Amino acid sequence: MAAAKKTTKTARGRKQDRARVAGGQKYEVSYEAKKTSRSAQAVKKAVKKVGNVRNKVEKRLARKK
Repeated sequence: MAAAKKTTKTARGRKQDRARVAGGQKYEVSYEAKKTSRSAQAVKKAVKKVGNVRNKVEKRLARKK
């Protein structure tokens, strides 16, 4: 019989998740809107324009003030 595979939990999944902005998730959009002092609609528009990478979205929102 095969030996049981040893698994360890890593933070990689969580780190990758935080690097993205889910434009369809209300809580993600509202968090980013509050963080950047912009409207939820502006955040959604930025996600649509530059993609869902958090750094790019924040850069876009900061530039548009």
